[in-house]
Amino acid sequence: MKKEMTAVTFKDIATYEIGKRAVPEITRLDEVRVAVEAASICGTDVHLLNDPPGFIGTKGIVLGHECVGTVESVGEGVSGLKAGDRVVLEPNVACGYCHYCKTGVPNMCENDVILGVTADGVFAEYFVAPEKALTKIPQDLPADIAVFAEPVNCVMGAVNKIRLLPGETVLVLGAGPIGLYFVMLLKSNGAGKVIVSEPSEYRAKYALECGADVVINPIKEDLSQKVKELTQGLGADVTVDAVGVLSPDAIACTRRAGKIVLFGQNGAVTEKICQNDITRNGLTVYGNYIGLYSMTPTVKMLSSDLLPLEKIITHRLPLEDFGKGLEAMRKGEALEVVLYPQK
Repeated sequence: MKKEMTAVTFKDIATYEIGKRAVPEITRLDEVRVAVEAASICGTDVHLLNDPPGFIGTKGIVLGHECVGTVESVGEGVSGLKAGDRVVLEPNVACGYCHYCKTGVPNMCENDVILGVTADGVFAEYFVAPEKALTKIPQDLPADIAVFAEPVNCVMGAVNKIRLLPGETVLVLGAGPIGLYFVMLLKSNGAGKVIVSEPSEYRAKYALECGADVVINPIKEDLSQKVKELTQGLGADVTVDAVGVLSPDAIACTRRAGKIVLFGQNGAVTEKICQNDITRNGLTVYGNYIGLYSMTPTVKMLSSDLLPLEKIITHRLPLEDFGKGLEAMRKGEALEVVLYPQK
């Protein structure tokens, strides 16, 4: 076992470093060391490296939280995994003892550790995580599909809240990776019509390939008016804000007694809304943060080959080219950027 590895480290606001650091050691009985097969750059990573940052990271940590890997070694207290098993990661590690953990919503944990944000993540050749944060996957599940497990798991949590009825019309605001996961999942869940709002022609093309029926450019057209034209004057049954700054648009485009999912996050932005627009129209608004006991169903879904996820991988790069992938995402010239640390 070598002693050093290549890793992408968060240095300071908008600053990262690619270099060598020690291969992490197992220090607790429940820990597992994983060799990373593939990792993907998430919008969270982009926000964390923005100035001002959308998320606050811990200086000196290894970045990254979306990955698939192979178990290299396990601590003495690990009983469910062994060397050679393939796994995916839930990076938000709950404490298990706070009010929220004890009442069945560990995704709201007051003391969670987030790999790749507050603790060492996966943009490296190896990482260490507690066994409870890892889910075993089939040996034959391709890495380029399994790497989507973490973000799709988060979207699965939101889709589970919506309880979409077959034939309902869905509006997805934003056709970045998260928006495209929603398009694919809601279409496979029986959505009758999927409308996407996206100003980028580049992303609009992918939205159509992933199952969207209509893509509206909100810069060129009146979004609310166009949605109502497509829904007999009513509005969407369900609207998803996959961006994190579009709740006013979601409210304006959703029919009375409809549902809104606020999924995207951007802590650097504030919005102005009129509460009466929610109250008078009887809207149900869901906030969704990551998945809740949904990783195992996510792995099962990925194994079923229901979603055309490989269509949105636009870049496959060695870990050392992290910067190229990051800049492509910043410029809107990439969707899913997959990194391969072992190559």
